[in-house]
Amino acid sequence: MLKTKTLWRLALAVMVAVVAAFGAATPSQAEKLKVAAIYTLPVEQQWISRIHLALNKAVKRGDIEYVWSENVSNTDYEKVMREYAEAGMDLVVGEVFAVERAARKVAADYPKVGFLMGSSFGPSGNNFSVFDNWIHEPSYLTGLIAGSLTKSNTIGVVGGYPIPEVNRLVNAFMDGVREVNPKVKFLVTFIGSWYDPPKAKEAAFAQIDQGADVMFAERFGVSDAAKQRGIPAIGNVINTQPQYPDTVAASAIWHMEPSIDQAIAKVKSGNFTAEDYGQYSYMKHGGGSLAPYGTWDGKISADIKAKVEARKKDIMAGLFRVNVNDSEPKSTK
Repeated sequence: MLKTKTLWRLALAVMVAVVAAFGAATPSQAEKLKVAAIYTLPVEQQWISRIHLALNKAVKRGDIEYVWSENVSNTDYEKVMREYAEAGMDLVVGEVFAVERAARKVAADYPKVGFLMGSSFGPSGNNFSVFDNWIHEPSYLTGLIAGSLTKSNTIGVVGGYPIPEVNRLVNAFMDGVREVNPKVKFLVTFIGSWYDPPKAKEAAFAQIDQGADVMFAERFGVSDAAKQRGIPAIGNVINTQPQYPDTVAASAIWHMEPSIDQAIAKVKSGNFTAEDYGQYSYMKHGGGSLAPYGTWDGKISADIKAKVEARKKDIMAGLFRVNVNDSEPKSTK
């Protein structure tokens, strides 16, 4: 299997060769945008997998040609951005949380290329747009479910890093729990990694040993620990219930399609500008949802399901607003 750096270099070389060989595109080719994505982790990682999925859906529709680089280090990120821009990409998608200044400089140097980047900050210039997974609303709904499932009144949370993008989801989840069960105490651990399932699993085991009987699986590995100990877990960003049918009771799902489709449409129309795409992750835009109950449909009480449905309708109608709290969540036990 080729190394990741070799793969993206080959992809760039092929793209440049096609442009050089054919010059002006045929009408059918011209309808497809050239899109590249740059990921700092494997495409299997849950956050990145949602972006990758949305872009592949656009490929299947025939809207775009798509190449990507995964496992790109922060030190290489600016270089890869420039190489894709030089290769004639119409749109470059990625996540620049650790390289904010450098990424904005690249965008300024290539004003004809659209950039749509996961970021903690705002858009800049004329062509640097930002997005994030604002799924605090379905995270709150999963909290309503989790609060009804605990018997020990202790819930564990294992996350990657305490940054705003994570904190707001955890805090919304906690608010949902407290609404149905104000007696619950929380154990919170951040493992200092975005992708280290063994470390997340060990952190979860430690919390279960301290009495947690429901786990919030912000990272991969937590549901494995919950499965081994026979307790429920709450998923994040993707639905892993098919892999853990007896463990994952609910999940807040992120749908990147509204953001990707909006960006593609704007590039095609020549109207791509620097914007904040965060709103497209909200439930009313289809950017977030509560996963189907599936195997847990009969294990969650009718009263809780009715409450979840009522809250969902109020959120969609603008009658209930889930609090956005970016502060670091702390253990309360």
